[in-house]
Amino acid sequence: MTPSPVAASSRLWLVRHAAPLVAPGTCYGALDVPADAQATRAAAERLSTALPPSALVAHSTLQRCELLAHELQALRPDLTFASDARLREMDFGRWEGLTWDAIGKSAIDTWVAGFATHAPGGGESLAQMLHRVAAALQNAREWRTDQGAKDTVWITHAGVARCVAWLQEHGESALPRPDDWPVAAPGWGEWEIRELT
Repeated sequence: MTPSPVAASSRLWLVRHAAPLVAPGTCYGALDVPADAQATRAAAERLSTALPPSALVAHSTLQRCELLAHELQALRPDLTFASDARLREMDFGRWEGLTWDAIGKSAIDTWVAGFATHAPGGGESLAQMLHRVAAALQNAREWRTDQGAKDTVWITHAGVARCVAWLQEHGESALPRPDDWPVAAPGWGEWEIRELT
């Protein structure tokens, strides 16, 4: 059987926000820090010329992603935009806003030992994050099926991009160990394109 054109041409754009305005060495997953405005504008300009018509743009509800979505929307009002809390970065609980040095090696070692199931800082475990990103992926697939061969764009974070890479390679039932976890992610204000399968 020949694959349908919808399945062959549907893509997921994983766009990372511009560089955040936060001190180096700070833990900031769910911490709602802004991004550099000029770098965000430049990223939106590059993205606006690259995106095809009729794409659905979903963005994290953290302001560093919302700013990029708003800049892009001003340049591409033809696109459909929606916020999605499932596209947020990992929540590090009590660790948010602390330096990694202040968190301490012992606490980080405990997290690494239970990499997928331990909730760092009492926040969110990687297994929980994978679950919410998997649900967002499923919705994106359903939208593709309902709407036809259109691209989906996520304005999101490095952690979400790594979750997508893991889920597409291993599925939701497999939990990663630290040495299995994808390290590659788009740079600040950059993106990668994956097949939405």
